[in-house]
Amino acid sequence: MVVKKKIQLLHTRIGIIGFSVGFIWLKTLLAYFTEFQHLHSENVADYLIMLINPIGFTAFFLCLTLLIKRKELFYLGVLMINLIGSLLVYGNVLYFREFQDFLSVNTITGGAGMMGHGFDYSSIPIHPLDLIYWLDLIIIGLLFATKKIKMDEHFQGFPFAFKALTFSFMIFSLNFWAGDATEHRLVSRQAQYDDTYVVRYLGLGPWLLTNGWYTHVANQTRALASKSDFTKVQEYIKKERYLSPDVKMEGLAKNRNVIMIHLESLQQDLINLKINGQEVTPFLNSLYNNNPSVYSFSNFFNQVGQGKTSDAENMLETSTFGLPTGSLFTQLGSTQTFQAMPAILNQTQGYSSAVFHGNVGSFYNRTNVYRNMGYQNFFAQNFWSENDQNKTAWGIKDNYLFADSIPYLEQLQQPFYVKYLTVTNHLPYTGLLPEEEDPNFTTSHSGDAEVDNYFLTAHYLDQSVKTFFDYLKASGLYQKSVIVLYGDHYGISGADTKPFASAIGENPQNWGDAQDTMMQRVPFMIDIPGRTDGHISDELGGEIDVMPTLEHLLGISTSNKIQFGQDLFSKNRQNFVAFRNRGFITPTLIKPSATSKVYYDTKTKAPLTLTAQEQKYAQNIQKKVNQLLDMSDTLNTEDLLRFYTPSGFTPVQPTKYTYTVSATQKRLAQSEKTLNARSTSLLSAHGGMTTLGLYKTEDPALETQIQSLLNQNDQPQIPIKRKEK
Repeated sequence: MVVKKKIQLLHTRIGIIGFSVGFIWLKTLLAYFTEFQHLHSENVADYLIMLINPIGFTAFFLCLTLLIKRKELFYLGVLMINLIGSLLVYGNVLYFREFQDFLSVNTITGGAGMMGHGFDYSSIPIHPLDLIYWLDLIIIGLLFATKKIKMDEHFQGFPFAFKALTFSFMIFSLNFWAGDATEHRLVSRQAQYDDTYVVRYLGLGPWLLTNGWYTHVANQTRALASKSDFTKVQEYIKKERYLSPDVKMEGLAKNRNVIMIHLESLQQDLINLKINGQEVTPFLNSLYNNNPSVYSFSNFFNQVGQGKTSDAENMLETSTFGLPTGSLFTQLGSTQTFQAMPAILNQTQGYSSAVFHGNVGSFYNRTNVYRNMGYQNFFAQNFWSENDQNKTAWGIKDNYLFADSIPYLEQLQQPFYVKYLTVTNHLPYTGLLPEEEDPNFTTSHSGDAEVDNYFLTAHYLDQSVKTFFDYLKASGLYQKSVIVLYGDHYGISGADTKPFASAIGENPQNWGDAQDTMMQRVPFMIDIPGRTDGHISDELGGEIDVMPTLEHLLGISTSNKIQFGQDLFSKNRQNFVAFRNRGFITPTLIKPSATSKVYYDTKTKAPLTLTAQEQKYAQNIQKKVNQLLDMSDTLNTEDLLRFYTPSGFTPVQPTKYTYTVSATQKRLAQSEKTLNARSTSLLSAHGGMTTLGLYKTEDPALETQIQSLLNQNDQPQIPIKRKEK
């Protein structure tokens, strides 16, 4: 009887609206309390506001359909708004599972550009119970299909519609007042720093509208920017950020090749970690642990935002932060003015440059960004022959990438600046074939497939890097190079952190914000062959600091450059690391994010009750963090580098660079031919003989591929003795 009465309510227009509001409210709350951990609070009032915030906003938009007389258009309108609301909730659920953040206008528009361009749909973290987010639409569809409910012919009039709209708007207004009373200047200030505030107090829809407005404002601001805006940033850099190099380290790597190895999703926690008594990363451990030629950093943090890998690249190439929301590469990269490493090295010391990547060039808009940065070559997926053996969801596997790069690497003029973007150790950490797994390494049995697979793919990455290092040594490149290895961002997050904690020997019950912050540490090592003073440094540092550190090692002055990082070897560094969410870490304090109400002891990870003096210190650090990020955001969003050209630097002309296979092959061959005896390439150094045969791998399929290429190619090869199997 009760069910029949409820179904009868659905025969009315106001009933179908109430049903839609109720279900969107329920699934929003489901997401709030089961998925969005960042919204959780110690304040009871926050939870009360979260309980009501989906109602007013959702009801207002659904009540707009009461203005429609024609029944077919009314029901179509309700369906479309319900669908949009469901997509908004569920889209944020999927995005939060991967990125621990909420969708923004930039991520939606940037993400749309990735679809169909190397994006792997199977990597989307969908769960079977997610069907509940679509249950209302399924129920309504079935009820209409079986004619249990029919369309309401009765139009209730404009006065009724106006009353319904007024009532729903009143609910939203009360919600807004309560939110702003709890967090002052909620939309006018806090929304620009952290989306958590707006989602917690107003909801997902208001956050997206607020973010859309600020995105529009940023675009308008960029159009109105002037040179005087740049001058403020320049003065800040000179006063607060620039440091002269340590005289003992300056120029140590001058004129060497630079090889950047991007260790996808690799956390510092894996260094020296043993699973079942076996090292997860034995080769990286051998570099890290007091290797005489390697400078290692134990407290080096990723500082990425929503742009993840692209943010890390941007920091290492330009020493500026990513954007508050979205990816700088995807949103601004096509038109941004960069003064990046490849152009600086080429113009100051004649370096050639290249990126080797297993995915497509359009992913993260890299093709356009790399042109604007001045990269001469970009070897993306179109250069590699993909098959079921050598590829993963995110491109060709690391071992294959290193091997396949050799015919191109050996043609680059030395000194060169190259970057390898590995992809195998990428969420969901699958794609390895049984024969590619090390039979001597057994992963954890945590009960969490993502955690267990993470150790397997990280171990594979470690083995691949070792094989590449062996090639560098055999070919003679190692002694002529400086090799930089860095993790781009965390690998494990969200619900997987507790199983991960157990796997690495930590107590998951004691896991909290402080431990999550320390999980943002990533490996950073600089190998300068021939040096004997390598060591492990406990200096706090981050990805923003890599560029000036490397420039000084190469003997390049940074005194006239706009860079927000500080040389990791310089004296008088500002001893804090700023995170993109405006949290920070110092030698004594951890503040996980700008919204954090609790500080933690850096050493013990225990919550702290700050003294008045400590509170003043924390406020001062927060002020510095905010200023640092504000200045970087101003520089990037307003494209202020277009107003400044350092002495000795020529603005990059992106139209000079073409990354097609045919154009690249022709350019490299022509360079060898034109330079002839003056060529400094590895190929020329070996008298035109390829070094591909020096890449010795334990992977039978890759070994067969290499041998096949050598047999098919008329180019002579260096005689070698291969390992007996």
